[in-house]
Amino acid sequence: MKTRTYGKVVPVAMAAAALAAMTVASPASAESAAAAVTIKVERVYSESVLERRDAFTCPANQVLTGRSHVGDENKWTTYYCSWIFINGEQVEVHSGDWTSSQRESKSSYTAPTDQALVGRWHTGDENGMTKYRTGALYWQGRQVRLTNLPWSGDYTESNHTVQAGYNQVMTGRSHNGDENGKTRYQYATVTFEG
Repeated sequence: MKTRTYGKVVPVAMAAAALAAMTVASPASAESAAAAVTIKVERVYSESVLERRDAFTCPANQVLTGRSHVGDENKWTTYYCSWIFINGEQVEVHSGDWTSSQRESKSSYTAPTDQALVGRWHTGDENGMTKYRTGALYWQGRQVRLTNLPWSGDYTESNHTVQAGYNQVMTGRSHNGDENGKTRYQYATVTFEG
C-alpha cells in the first residue's frame, strides 16, 4: 500500500518513519513551550518629592517605570514604580548602592547590564548633583534579563510625564541644560530564558 504526501507517492514504511521522527521531535517542542513564561509589569506606586533635595527609592521589590516633572528645581517630581511578575510570581529586586554624583546640567547614566533604575537623588539646581540607584532582578533564584534598550525622544524637563512601554522598565536617563533643557530616558524589555 502507498500513501500520498506532498504530491509524491511514497511507500507506507517511509511515511511511518517520517511520522515516528515527528513524534520524537514533539516532546522537545512541548518542553520549550513549557519553558515559555508570562511576564507582567504592573505599576503599583507613585510618590512626589521635591526635586532639589529629596532622595527617592522605590519600595522593596519595585523598579522605576515612569517619571513626571513640572517647573524648576523648586517644584515636585513624581516617580512611578512597578512590580514585575513572571508566571504570576513576583520578581525580587536586589537594590545596590547610590552611584557617584554627576552634574545634572550635562548628565547621562545607564544602569549596568540587566539592572533597572530603582532610585534617583538630586540636590540643587541644574548645577547641582544627581545620583542613581539600580537593582538586579531575580526570579526563582535566576537573574532576569533586560533586553532591547532604546532611548526615548527628547522631553522638556520642566513639563513632561513619561511611562515605560509594555513590559518595560527604566534603565537610564540623560539631561542637558536647565529646567528648559532636554531629558531622555532609556528603557528595557523584561525577558526570562528558562
